[in-house]
Amino acid sequence: MSSTSASSQLNKTLCAHYLSLPQGGLCQVTYVWIDGSGEGLRSKTRTMESEPCDVEDVPEWIFDGSSTSQAESTKSDMLLVPVRMFRDPFALDPNKLVLCEVLKYDREPADTNLRHACNKIMEKVKDFHPWFGMEQEYTLLGVDGHPYAWPTKGYPKPQGPYYCGVGADRAFGRDIVDCHYKACLYAGIKISGSNAEVMPSQWEFQVGPCEGIEIADHLWMARFLLHRVCEDFGVIATLDPKPMVGNWNGAGCHTNFSTETTRAEGGLEHIETAIEKLRLHHAEHIGVSDPHGGQDNQRRLTGFHETSKIHEFSAGVANRTASIRIPLQVDLDKRGYLEDRRPAANCDPYAVTAAIARTCLLVEEEESEYERKSQFQQ
Repeated sequence: MSSTSASSQLNKTLCAHYLSLPQGGLCQVTYVWIDGSGEGLRSKTRTMESEPCDVEDVPEWIFDGSSTSQAESTKSDMLLVPVRMFRDPFALDPNKLVLCEVLKYDREPADTNLRHACNKIMEKVKDFHPWFGMEQEYTLLGVDGHPYAWPTKGYPKPQGPYYCGVGADRAFGRDIVDCHYKACLYAGIKISGSNAEVMPSQWEFQVGPCEGIEIADHLWMARFLLHRVCEDFGVIATLDPKPMVGNWNGAGCHTNFSTETTRAEGGLEHIETAIEKLRLHHAEHIGVSDPHGGQDNQRRLTGFHETSKIHEFSAGVANRTASIRIPLQVDLDKRGYLEDRRPAANCDPYAVTAAIARTCLLVEEEESEYERKSQFQQ
């Protein structure tokens, strides 16, 4: 059996009694932020005198950045700036979860605050009405790091029956998946689906479609809820792109992208134009496909297990071994969206979506502006 945490063995019935006590009109607000790893999430909670109606009603707060690998001890105060508010599925109404940007003591963005730059790009491209959908794959582990429900010694049956599978010998950890789904719906996250993945104990949920920066905000909070739900069950959700070596699928975060023109009649032509732009900037996109400049993704993008080769750009209709897939229905309808299959499961969605928006919607404009300035200077 998989190893579960000691905390998950605490008396949940007793816990529910205290959580159901009235709050006397006060409100708990939990601040959530990305730490210095660019992958980990942190949180802390404060009491407010009344329920905030909007994120603007939630004040800024500080935390010790030297304890999250985000600051030195001599200048350790970091600012939490609320940017998006959700309902709290753990403490329930009227309590809130608030996603925050992190600023340094001088109000400059923290090194892992990629939202700041992403927001600027999304503002520039807002007239294109870019929609994103992200498919978050993850793997359930015991606290000992062994895949959940895998034999203690040896391996489960080979891949084949697990994808969208049903049955005790095919689907491992469905309670966690279902609870996470409901928690996202309660919170107001735009979760659009979930399914069991190809490797046993691997699952996926989808967020979107969302316009602009909303997709990354919602995905980060969905990740937070996933880790919290797993904490209650005593297991770990890892976003490692290749958690198990050998003949097992890795974990990605496939990103779907469209604009007003690609969704309109004849949009396939615009999709093909976007793909050619992505081809020219392949190395740049691999660099933002995980938090370590593409190093994590090297273990996943091998050309096997439904992936493309990391240093080779490819595209095709209904092709899950391509860098960019045009879904079959999109090809038939001659409009819709493209799927970027390169991002790793642990990618920062701010970095990924900003890169796609910039390459597909801004690069030519920026290059033309550079050329105009150069000609003027001559």
